[in-house]
Amino acid sequence: HVQLVESGGGSVQAGGSLRLSCAASGYTGRSCMGWFRQAPGNEREGVAVIGMYGSTTYADSVKGRFTISKDNSKNTLYLQMNSLKPEDTAMYYCAANAWLTTSQCLGFKATDFGNWGQGTQVTVS
Repeated sequence: HVQLVESGGGSVQAGGSLRLSCAASGYTGRSCMGWFRQAPGNEREGVAVIGMYGSTTYADSVKGRFTISKDNSKNTLYLQMNSLKPEDTAMYYCAANAWLTTSQCLGFKATDFGNWGQGTQVTVS
C-alpha cells in the first residue's frame, strides 16, 4: 500500500499561484493519480487526474488555471495552480489507484480511489 504525502499548500491572495506536490512511498508509474479537494460542508470533489499514459481530466472550474503532472522517476505528483480564486479554498488531497481503467480514471470519482494522503490546506483570500 503506497503512502501519499502532500505538501505545498498555504495562504495566498487571489490571483496568486501555488504548486502542490504529492510524494509516494513506492512506484506509481502505472497508477491513476489525482487531486481532489474538500471545503467545509462540501463533498470531496475531483480537481484533476492523470492516467498511466498521461491523459488528463480537469474539473471545469479549474480548466486553464491548474495543471496536473507527474514525475515517475521521483514517484511524485504535482498540481500547479495559477490565478487562484477564493473559491479554490479547500483541503487538497492526493489519491492513487493502480487498478482503474483509463475511462474510470478520467471519470475521477472520489469513490474509485481508496488510497489517500492526509491533505494540504489551500487558502485564497
